[in-house]
Amino acid sequence: MSPADATAGDARRRLLVAVVVAASLIVGFAVAQGTGMRWLGAIVLILGGAWCAVVMWRAVGVGRTAVVAVVYVGAFVVSHPLATAIGTWQAVLVVAAVAAAVAYAEMRPPASRVSRASPPVTSTR
Repeated sequence: MSPADATAGDARRRLLVAVVVAASLIVGFAVAQGTGMRWLGAIVLILGGAWCAVVMWRAVGVGRTAVVAVVYVGAFVVSHPLATAIGTWQAVLVVAAVAAAVAYAEMRPPASRVSRASPPVTSTR
């Protein structure tokens, strides 16, 4: 696999994780509201969150995965009081967008530990 292929794959995975984070919150709410069974919505949230956690853990490690997990759960919690202020669907869409943005940001490639600076120039005198 060439470096360009790896970079393209990383970019796709980064976007996919952000989309699944948002979709899990949105679809989880829709399932809970549409069926009247909150536990079905919870299953969607758990499955989507778990998939993202596994993909993120492998790509960027435990620290960034934990940040996104906290934001994901926090988004779910915050959506409830926010819904009384702005409406249910609006609240879900807002928290889904915020959680997706955080996931996208945290999926950035790890910083390289190799210096890209040119080697020091030594004089021949």
